[in-house]
Amino acid sequence: MSSSRWTTALAIVLALALAFVTFAAGAQKAERGPSFLHKDWQLACDNTGTCRAAGYHADESGDSEGVSVLLTRKAGPREPVTGQVMLANYGDDALVRKLPKGSRLGMFVNGRALGTVAWKVESDSLALNPEQTQALLKALVGTGRIVWKAGGNEWELSNAGATAVLLKMDEAQGRLGTRGALVKPGARDEASVPAPLPTPIVKAAVTDDQLLKVDARQKQQLLRALRAATPNKEGCDVLSEATGDATDLSVWRLNATKLLVSGVCWTAAYNSGSGFWVVNAKEPYTPVLVTQNGTDYNSATISAAQKGRGLGDCWSHEDWTWDGTAFVQTSISESGLCRGIAPGGAWTLPNWVTTVVPAKR
Repeated sequence: MSSSRWTTALAIVLALALAFVTFAAGAQKAERGPSFLHKDWQLACDNTGTCRAAGYHADESGDSEGVSVLLTRKAGPREPVTGQVMLANYGDDALVRKLPKGSRLGMFVNGRALGTVAWKVESDSLALNPEQTQALLKALVGTGRIVWKAGGNEWELSNAGATAVLLKMDEAQGRLGTRGALVKPGARDEASVPAPLPTPIVKAAVTDDQLLKVDARQKQQLLRALRAATPNKEGCDVLSEATGDATDLSVWRLNATKLLVSGVCWTAAYNSGSGFWVVNAKEPYTPVLVTQNGTDYNSATISAAQKGRGLGDCWSHEDWTWDGTAFVQTSISESGLCRGIAPGGAWTLPNWVTTVVPAKR
């Protein structure tokens, strides 16, 4: 296995580990949409039924310039596929930063010109028109060569894995055997394709985000309660009998009867994760675990952001929002494969989406 393929595998394992955190009673768990990875392509569908397929340059491409494409399709009958392309712009020496202002990228499939798009360095991505998107889809399912050209340079997209990923997209959206299927379309009308599911609405509750001044005695009581309520103490440093220290706990007030307690659970080469528990403001504290992979708390929201590798070109993200009763999962996403496309990752590929209504203060 190549080093880049190994890094990709590690990133996917990390994303899955983050997504399947075990929640204690009272912390609400999201039922994420399906994901799939094959060769140079990946699929992420969210809980509304929208699916996103992202493809990249070949993993073993050597000197080839980096490129990624995102294909998005909403759930429901007769929904079109939209396409975006992003050229690798990781680092100050990225080739795209050297293109003259106003350069136009020519798109070619099997040598046939399919128009151009204007490249702007400040753009996150460039939209493909419907004709370009359809030609791209046809080439991906076949063996077509897909290239963007500018200034004597080429960015070639791999189609390795694309057929399997697009077939999974059809399956996830109930399009198999319909006229709108991307792979192996059939005679069945798309009227039978399931409609999109509604986006869950989460109303954030008002919280006090200031750290509380908690004396040493109460922190010791809190630590004992956390240890008693958390089965996997070995997976969390602050709970360890050998290394845990009550002074390392942070405490916020959520409301008149509930507190949020946090402490570092683990550290790695370029990531760390903290445990977050909801407890009663007075004994018995009765802790409820939200996550052991959190990285931040602010404005009623616990966040977890983890790099897939040290370069920071691929990430996993999760959020939980306090609704006055529990921390509700409000997002799960990753940024795509570790291919050096962009700082922070190329795309936002969600498996769980919600609409968060901000608290009224």
